[in-house]
Amino acid sequence: MRKYFLTDLDGTLLRSDASLSMYTIEVLCEALNNNVVVSYATARSYISSHNIVSVVPWRYPIVLYNGAVIFDPITKNVMGGYWLDRDIANEIIGLGREINLLPFLFALDEEDKERVLHEKLIRAGDLQFYESRPNDPRFLESISLECPESFRTLIITYIGLLEELEPLKANVERRFPAEIHTHFMKDPYIENHYFLEFSHKNANKKEGLRIWSQLMNCAPEEVTVFGDNLNDLGMFELAGTSIAVANAHPKLLDMTSSRIGSNDEDAVADYINRNLP
Repeated sequence: MRKYFLTDLDGTLLRSDASLSMYTIEVLCEALNNNVVVSYATARSYISSHNIVSVVPWRYPIVLYNGAVIFDPITKNVMGGYWLDRDIANEIIGLGREINLLPFLFALDEEDKERVLHEKLIRAGDLQFYESRPNDPRFLESISLECPESFRTLIITYIGLLEELEPLKANVERRFPAEIHTHFMKDPYIENHYFLEFSHKNANKKEGLRIWSQLMNCAPEEVTVFGDNLNDLGMFELAGTSIAVANAHPKLLDMTSSRIGSNDEDAVADYINRNLP
């Protein structure tokens, strides 16, 4: 029986310094060469993830932006996804502006190219996020941020302190109780900062796994998923086998099919290696 693996990147497949070990690279390449279906589901964009994991010859669809986009790494085409209504996106930006918070707006343009729109960056977290992606062609500064008519909003991302973002989260969720998906997590790379992200209600890894399985002609029950954080919960609910790394959030550890070592121990690669045909 063909094996299907879908893994999170940060905190799961990647080490704590956001790198792939040589062992992990070798295992993934061997698995792909042996007709094992291995891919990844990440909160990152294609460009951001590709910069880190491009050494692996990915050939199957990948899940990006926490499920907002399903992408073909071979043809570089968008295969599916969910876009946030433009009016809702612009209203969320307005709600943030009222309390002096401005987001990054991740979107696809009319040619399916990834874009990240933002106003002039002055806050420490925003600057650190931007500077961690040098020469990234997606970033476009605008005088007054809004979603253009020809663009499709994937995610609206606020970066800030917990006490800044919690009131905005509550306000947006009161305004749009049924239209949006909210993802709120501690930033693993920017000290004391959090990510607050808003997207289409179906733009999550659970629905991303559902679409991915359809594209792979398999049932979600045939898929083994790996994760570490709350945005992986949906995959754990839907997949047949869910594997949590040792450094995972307690909620994932409580509902996992199995626990393995930490991301810094190459535990995902080790599990895949032990289950190669």
